[in-house]
Amino acid sequence: MAESRPTRSNRSALPPVSTAVRQRLQAVFEHAQRSVEKNDHDYAHDLLAQCLTEDPANLIYLQNFLGNLAQKYGNNKKGARFAALRIKTSRMSLNKAAGKGLWREAFTAACEALKSNPWDTGTLLDVAEAYYEIGSDECQLYTLRWALDAAPKDVTVNRKAAETLTRLGQFDQAISCWRRVEQAKPGDEESAKAISKLSVEKTIQKGGYNQELLHGASIDTSGLETSIRERSGSGSWEAAANKGSREFTSIPTSTGGGKAEADQDAREKNLLAAIESQPEATANYLELADIFTAENRLREASEILTRALAASGGGDLQIRERLEEAHLRRAQQQVAIAQRRAEKDKSAEAQDLAKRMVAQANQAELEVFAARAARNPGNALLQYELGLRCKKVGKFKEAIQAFQAARDDTRHKALVQLHLGESFQHIRQFKLALASYEASVAASDEFQPDTKKLALYRAGVLATELHELEKAEKYLTQLAAADFGYRDVADRLDKLASLRDSE
Repeated sequence: MAESRPTRSNRSALPPVSTAVRQRLQAVFEHAQRSVEKNDHDYAHDLLAQCLTEDPANLIYLQNFLGNLAQKYGNNKKGARFAALRIKTSRMSLNKAAGKGLWREAFTAACEALKSNPWDTGTLLDVAEAYYEIGSDECQLYTLRWALDAAPKDVTVNRKAAETLTRLGQFDQAISCWRRVEQAKPGDEESAKAISKLSVEKTIQKGGYNQELLHGASIDTSGLETSIRERSGSGSWEAAANKGSREFTSIPTSTGGGKAEADQDAREKNLLAAIESQPEATANYLELADIFTAENRLREASEILTRALAASGGGDLQIRERLEEAHLRRAQQQVAIAQRRAEKDKSAEAQDLAKRMVAQANQAELEVFAARAARNPGNALLQYELGLRCKKVGKFKEAIQAFQAARDDTRHKALVQLHLGESFQHIRQFKLALASYEASVAASDEFQPDTKKLALYRAGVLATELHELEKAEKYLTQLAAADFGYRDVADRLDKLASLRDSE
């Protein structure tokens, strides 16, 4: 069982990794992958540890870091001999650094501790706590799931995993963890209460019942359970609530529905068996990923695609892009869950979680498009998409570089110049911003009226501020002729006339 860990507070997300650092780490990561393929696990560990300490919230780095160590030790779930003696000092360093908010030092110590035993639950729980503190919920969950795989019956691990899964709205999996606590500690009052509450909350959310009931002064759960049983047919409501990672659905009343589900389960088992017998056949992974995706089981889809990429040697572009899409869909799913909970639960923690999920989804998009643009530097559309993601997270200098690389794409030239101007304006390069707005106006055609109006407005307003009154009058007048009610263009023309009169 894990040792007690210090309680820390004041969660704060790490600053985003710069594009230059991300590109350097990507090169290190690819070198590490080649080392893993050669079974040079110690060297791969050093490279992956570098990636993880510099970008700890990167889920792919975490997955490959732990996966390399698992291969090194033949997945023996215990690591090296006498590992506990080597881990103790590193764990102390991890907690000391984390307590001071020194996250690079903390994750350096974590990598050193896990080097001897990647299944040490005490270290994994400390790492999960560190991920909580830096606001990386996806990495926290992955670490806890890794700990559960190492010690599936450990009460402390299951409790922590259940608490985290509940906070993130993943009720089915939280229930499964509490059931394992209940099995290990029969009669445990906390687990029984948690299972009851989670089952009701999950069923209300998925089954279309009034969500406000959950927060009423008194809740007659027995009556609600009866109602759900009636709605679902004669099957067991509790069994439906504990179906693992699948979404709650009404239990089918016809034999056809049951047969379809059984056929689907058999198909999954056959594909898993095929993967075990022919791990190099990537088509089986992709078919299974399609099943998981269709059922909205995005975590499992990501995991099977990660295995597919490893089986392909890491060079299959189709698999890599499907894995990227799975990460993006999962990030958006988590945003939706967090936002629904924030609408229902007005607590500061729920609101903070929703904001962090949005930030994480934006960061995931940025990382995916940065990787795609790096793989295809001559693809103007990818550069444009990368620029949009950089601009969204406030990385305006990087956005400018991407937009400039996309300027030759005639399909998006007007939009590219508009976003380029806004990015220049954010870094106070006003002359360059105005030139970009003017280029956007010139590139806009009759099929882009909204883009042209905004470019005219931006050019007119900025020219006014720069006291280039002739240009300001030209663009604002042109805008007013097209749409006199656009924003405050009428007021700005009046202001412009006053400025001319005062000269």
